[in-house]
Amino acid sequence: MAKKNDKGQHDFIKAPLTPKGAEKVKPVKDNAKIKDLEKNKVDNKGKAFTTNKGLKMAEDEFSLKAGRRGPTLLEDFHLREKIMHFDHERIPERIVHARGVGAHGIFKSTKDMSKYTKACLFSGHNKETPLFSRISTVAGFRGSTDTPRDVRGFAIKFYTEEGNYDIVGNNVPVFIIQDAIKFPDFVHAVKPEPDTEVPQAQSAHDTFWDFVTRNQESAHMVMWQMSDRAIPLSLRMVDGFGVHTFRWINKEGKACFVRYQWNPQLGVHSRVWDETLKVSGNDPDSQRKDMYDAIDEGSYPVWDFCVQILPVEKEHDFPFDILDPTKVWPEEDIPKVKIGEMIFNRNVDNYFAETEQVAFNPGNVIPGIDFSNDPLLQGRLFSYTDTQLLRLGGPNFAQIPINRPVVGVHNNQRDGWHQHMINKGPVAYHKSIIDDQSPYYESPENGGYEHYQEKIDGQVIKARDDSFRDHFSQATAFYKSISKVEQEHIINAFSFELSKVQREEIRQNVVDMFANVDMKMAEEIAKNIGADKPDADRGFDPIGLKPSKEAKKVKMPEFAQANTIFKPDTLKVGIYSDDDDDDFDFKSLVKKIKDNKAKAEIIQGNLKDTKDGQKVDHRYETIHPVLEDALIVVVPEKPSKDFSKNVGEFVDETFKHYKPIWLIGDPEAILDKEQQKAPGVIVSKDMKEIDKFIENLTKQRFWDRDGSI
Repeated sequence: MAKKNDKGQHDFIKAPLTPKGAEKVKPVKDNAKIKDLEKNKVDNKGKAFTTNKGLKMAEDEFSLKAGRRGPTLLEDFHLREKIMHFDHERIPERIVHARGVGAHGIFKSTKDMSKYTKACLFSGHNKETPLFSRISTVAGFRGSTDTPRDVRGFAIKFYTEEGNYDIVGNNVPVFIIQDAIKFPDFVHAVKPEPDTEVPQAQSAHDTFWDFVTRNQESAHMVMWQMSDRAIPLSLRMVDGFGVHTFRWINKEGKACFVRYQWNPQLGVHSRVWDETLKVSGNDPDSQRKDMYDAIDEGSYPVWDFCVQILPVEKEHDFPFDILDPTKVWPEEDIPKVKIGEMIFNRNVDNYFAETEQVAFNPGNVIPGIDFSNDPLLQGRLFSYTDTQLLRLGGPNFAQIPINRPVVGVHNNQRDGWHQHMINKGPVAYHKSIIDDQSPYYESPENGGYEHYQEKIDGQVIKARDDSFRDHFSQATAFYKSISKVEQEHIINAFSFELSKVQREEIRQNVVDMFANVDMKMAEEIAKNIGADKPDADRGFDPIGLKPSKEAKKVKMPEFAQANTIFKPDTLKVGIYSDDDDDDFDFKSLVKKIKDNKAKAEIIQGNLKDTKDGQKVDHRYETIHPVLEDALIVVVPEKPSKDFSKNVGEFVDETFKHYKPIWLIGDPEAILDKEQQKAPGVIVSKDMKEIDKFIENLTKQRFWDRDGSI
């Protein structure tokens, strides 16, 4: 049992501050949360087997029976305990975001923002705050694949010296609805259809697209969902967005509006659709493994943490409503400012205890942070707490180690399921003169939280303002701002999804609706799915608002993936070779690749080391070329049967997915003359072209190649 301190509390609960002579709150040290979690780890090396009550057992293989072949006895308390625990090991999975991967890290501030907010983690330079993050898919069950076409949730929990602060974000900057009352409808529509419970982790079915056409505020997010953003190459290469508008408040009580976004230093990169389908089939856990492996290898993912700040007096200066979660704040009008970095530097020790039990809530705020009147955000503030009550078995889920703050907890709440704190004394109410442990109120000047005092004057009404009614301007701006290749991918994505829709009327409704985004795009989609020519007027819901001339001028070039960061760091290079190649210098090739921060993986017929002592990572049969980011083929003078049998698939898959290819040796039996001259393809007799290959690897894809999108 944990030791108690002089306040009668367990040693992992800090004593409350006393009203007189209270010390000022001290900053959290880098490893404060790590130390807190370490207290809950169990080291079982060299220890005897016990029951959950601490009783040592002589064995754990047989039930207690009346005779060797007789019936099992009811008095076998060990059997009862073990089966009982097994029967109750599963908790309800998240209704959305069920499948995710978590990691620990730190937030390091790089710019003092105390002019705008008194939030401790944003005040100061080089200040470090521990964090935990979870990245997830939205629609699929917990056992679904890592790589569906789907938005990725991206939530962060900061363990600050003033309490936990959570940002519950996504990898796209907008949401599909404007008001939280529609959230159950959206989720029911995108989840498997209730009569058959199919399809899993897919939006390519009737109910989702029916919902979209009946709720045209969805247009902007659907464009993002059909874009390459929904099929990321790696979770280390996705953006994060807080989506909602929040308020920052400084020490003088002055407020401003703020939106969050964090951008990967590796750039934002995606797969192509055919490749994604094959990755899912070959390794449905590929993205969570990619995150684990990168952190284990010391290739820590880093995101630039940025904000957009808007003075309150400029709230109504734009052709869109700044509170609308289906709209972005264009950086051209409201610049993005980097204020810190997030580094993921430690994997979880136990998936269930940490990643599954972590409880995020946009209502977890600290002094200097407050909410806006965004109607979607307001509903989420209620929903997240309600969800955790069911999932985590009662009101004390904040006491689970991964959710516990690094500062002391002191209030009048008692009892309930899974209560771990042992509070002394007779008082469980406020206010009291009986017990000197009764908590006191802290003034805002000394760190006490108070809400921003906004004057509200309005009628109680179920409606939304006209400023929320333009559903197409930003969807159009997003489409026109991205590259031709990305536009083509969106057309193909719509075409694939709608080909799975069974009802002809719904398919026609979609092309009519998205003719209001871009007519040429809608015409291409209609042609692909056999729909009639799109009619924008027929597809326009009269409760919406036709875009104004000002709205049509909006540009968003910052969201084109063609404009992202390109570097070779952590990309996987498959080196396909023959077991019997005696002369090739694999050691030098692997070193050159690693020197450029990429990862070399040798692929041969068996796992025996190469002749010069390099480790072979994969057999031909156990790795698929879609799991590599580039391919080098070392062609032997006399290829073995296995080499020749498999090389065609590796080269073909890599070629049609636009990835870099380098053939060292005779290419004649592998690539035809036209392919040898294609962009991104190198043919040489030796390793002298390594620098050119690294340059190609950095570019990642060669879209002008005659491949298969």
